[in-house]
Amino acid sequence: MRFVNRCALRAALAIGGLSLVMAAPGVRADTWPSKPIKYVVPFSPGGVSDATARIVAEGLSQRLGQPVVIDNKPGVSGILGTQFVSRAEPDGYTIMGGTITTHAVNPFFYKKLGYDPVKDFVAVNLVGTVSNVLVVSNESQYQSVDQIVAALKAKPGALTFGTAGPGSSQQLSGQLFQSITGTRLQQISYKGGAAAMTDLIGGQIDMVFETVAAAKPMLDGKRVRAIGVTSAHPLPSLPGVRPLAEQGLKGFEMQSWQGIFAPAGTPKPIVDRLATEIAAVVATPAVQQRLRALGVEPEGKPAAAFAAFQRAEVAKWGKIIQAAGVVPE
Repeated sequence: MRFVNRCALRAALAIGGLSLVMAAPGVRADTWPSKPIKYVVPFSPGGVSDATARIVAEGLSQRLGQPVVIDNKPGVSGILGTQFVSRAEPDGYTIMGGTITTHAVNPFFYKKLGYDPVKDFVAVNLVGTVSNVLVVSNESQYQSVDQIVAALKAKPGALTFGTAGPGSSQQLSGQLFQSITGTRLQQISYKGGAAAMTDLIGGQIDMVFETVAAAKPMLDGKRVRAIGVTSAHPLPSLPGVRPLAEQGLKGFEMQSWQGIFAPAGTPKPIVDRLATEIAAVVATPAVQQRLRALGVEPEGKPAAAFAAFQRAEVAKWGKIIQAAGVVPE
């Protein structure tokens, strides 16, 4: 009996030791991080997501004592880069910059995403939010929300709005506008917001819900005119421009966002450490100034609060998009 027990004990110790060896690489929170961290941006260099990631990565590298390296993986509304991260090892060495597009609305526009924006990720930190502003050409006859709504009531679909494609903040803003006002706009899709603004100024389209940062140079140059902002409250960067919610569109609030996610299964101590360090970076006055220059309002919302926020965004926009009759491609 004693021999059998000793054999069983040795076998158990061997299996346990093997399990420890197998579990050790890259997942021990007490030794993390011991090598560079990859920060995937699922969009091209030069945009708001890329610029935000580089600002955060710089501060995060200093706080963690390891390089945080940006890896741009653009393609198909952020799907390609997001798929990559969903399949990455959940060891804390791969994170990504996610947005309202990649982690809230893409499922309602694409049938085969290759990832679940909630189940396949851990929400780490909400870095900041991005508001849009409804603009028309400076030569436009429309001076107010009431005039636009009246024109659409008189002739549904008579006015056009430009977007950067499915799932973009411009499109979501337009969908929300139609939902709240009970009107119908004609959407004109472009490869990017800049092309839509060019056509707006040229008189080819009637309006654009553009990001504040992108629209501000045109507003300052008197090439376009602001009708209202999509945030629930006035923005310091656009003094005198009232929220659409205060102009008869009760409940209107559309803000894109920049957040950081890790693959599902990433150990909680690592997620908590990441969330804490990112919040500290975002709270830095110099970082806040740089983010606001991009049109990003700093948040630094921690993991649990960000996860709840993400789920609410999925539910909110899912209803609006489905009610609009959008069929996933």
